[in-house]
Amino acid sequence: MGHSAAIWDYKAAVEITKDWNGIDQAVLGNPQGASARVSLHGGQVTSWRNEHGEELLFTSSKAIFKPPKAMRGGIPICFPQFGNCGSLEQHGFARNKIWMVDDNPPPLHPNDSQGKAFIDLLLKPSEDDLKFWPHSFEFRLRVSLATNADLMLISRIRNVNGKPFSFSFAYHTYLSVSDISEIRIEGLETLDYLDNLCRRERFTEQGDAVTFEAEQVDRVYLGSPNVIAVLDHEKKRTYLIRKEGLPDAVVWNPWEKKSKSMVDFGDEEYKQMLCVDGAAIEKPITLKPGEEWTGRLQLSVVPSSFCSDQLHL
Repeated sequence: MGHSAAIWDYKAAVEITKDWNGIDQAVLGNPQGASARVSLHGGQVTSWRNEHGEELLFTSSKAIFKPPKAMRGGIPICFPQFGNCGSLEQHGFARNKIWMVDDNPPPLHPNDSQGKAFIDLLLKPSEDDLKFWPHSFEFRLRVSLATNADLMLISRIRNVNGKPFSFSFAYHTYLSVSDISEIRIEGLETLDYLDNLCRRERFTEQGDAVTFEAEQVDRVYLGSPNVIAVLDHEKKRTYLIRKEGLPDAVVWNPWEKKSKSMVDFGDEEYKQMLCVDGAAIEKPITLKPGEEWTGRLQLSVVPSSFCSDQLHL
């Protein structure tokens, strides 16, 4: 690369290119060689690679990359609903829309841009959207890649309506893992969760970690901590998920039977993926006219020697 981090030009570290469907995407880079890709279709992060070029997000080999369908993998954004209820399509419409590059976003905290390559995107409702969900909003999304390869997503949703509206939200994060049966999630023990496979009945997590054994898991953990760790024993690495403004955490793995029923998902691919989402689901967010909500997600990878006792640092 030839650039030292001190003189690294972060504007030059963002490139707008086209994907194979001719849709604009932003490619973010850092001096060490890590990268992230963000499609303007859905404002969806489609790739996050470390400095060795290893892909950290899962994308199905059978994913359908053509709008208006959201791609199976990466980090789709679920807004204004998570799940399937009411008149809207599953997980809302934000992940199926073409976003704009936002050249003049209102300022964020200086820390949100210092030493980071970033792209700002903007979604506003179309006339059609307003027929199905009659609320005017501005959804600003910043995706950034730091010098240490951390990936950060900051969503700001403003009510520009004359009346209040409510929404639920999730960053539907597909992590790439070596073998689902070797994975442990720490940080969710003792919490209550809603089980989507049991009509959203409420249970309490009994294990000292969440593990995966022979069946689908689809849960919303309530009031979850701001740091969750996903330990990949085989790869000797841990994903750290830090979140703000997102009280809930969704954990999903389709396992074998469900995998076979999804056209855009390989029959055996459940072994190499796990969704752990920062989310706001149980208590929808309500914005009065002029109010704004911010939800942040930061993804890091650390060696697994990193101990969960250090999560509070």
